[in-house]
Amino acid sequence: MMEYRRLGGSGLQVGVLSFGSWVTFGSQLDTGLAKACLTAAREGGVNFFDNAEQYAGGESERIMGRALAELGWPRYSYVVSTKLFWGIHEGVNMQNTLNRKYLLQAIDGSLERMGLDFVDLLFCHRSDPLTPIEETVWAMHDIVSSGRATYWGTSEWPADDLRAAFEIAERHHLHKPVMEQSQYNLLERKRVEVEYARLYEDWGLGLTTYSPLAWGVLTGKYVDGVPEGSRATVPGFEWLRDIVVAPETNARVPALLKMADEFGCTAAQLAIAWCTMNPHVSTVITGASRVEQVEENLRALDVVPLLTPEVMARLDTTYS
Repeated sequence: MMEYRRLGGSGLQVGVLSFGSWVTFGSQLDTGLAKACLTAAREGGVNFFDNAEQYAGGESERIMGRALAELGWPRYSYVVSTKLFWGIHEGVNMQNTLNRKYLLQAIDGSLERMGLDFVDLLFCHRSDPLTPIEETVWAMHDIVSSGRATYWGTSEWPADDLRAAFEIAERHHLHKPVMEQSQYNLLERKRVEVEYARLYEDWGLGLTTYSPLAWGVLTGKYVDGVPEGSRATVPGFEWLRDIVVAPETNARVPALLKMADEFGCTAAQLAIAWCTMNPHVSTVITGASRVEQVEENLRALDVVPLLTPEVMARLDTTYS
């Protein structure tokens, strides 16, 4: 059964597992398949659907928007996000920036592509060393105040930049960042567990973590190379190939496969379940290119009760 957690210090509740469109929407899924996957996720209790302006050059937002419209779900019944930074239009002020001009125009473009009046969560997709953080915080505050987003947050921001954003918002009585979206899995733990450690208690930071399977490595499918149809073969994601086939990375996978076999689950389900055990993680974003993958990922919820302190200690020793 789906567990719902507060998003950081906010009152918004999201399912501990959520569904994201990165890689799949626009490159592997059309609107029809997107509808099927969204439906399977919702039937499993998922209420948060993640997106970004840059995914598939804006096509991911269009596909999700069309799918949501055709499904006809009440707008109050789901949480949807988008992320801004890289931009999809050429121009000195429209790419790789968090300046005010870009943010105020980019949110309008995202809403138009998605066919929505507002997004629930709006992320600054990366930090921008060329724009004063105060300018970005004011712009995000104004977007939230205008009703075009309900909450705002960050993705893969250094802790120092996040703390600066919190302090600026506090000083000027502005809407503070509520959530951070970071990679978090058995192979990538330092930012979530160490770098952000003080931010959870000090500022109530919530996490919407992504890549629980470490780009798919933790499924074990890359141990013998790159199979056809995997995300490392998707055009535009060639950069993933060297990461997922790295011998030193895949050498750490057999231990997880062995433990999963002991518990009668897949390595993917065990890896996802482990991510949910971190109390600072509000939701773990999963992805899928077909309905069967959505359903398999959701069965990670059945593995969670098996993760006793002894099992967690064993995983921690293996993947510290």
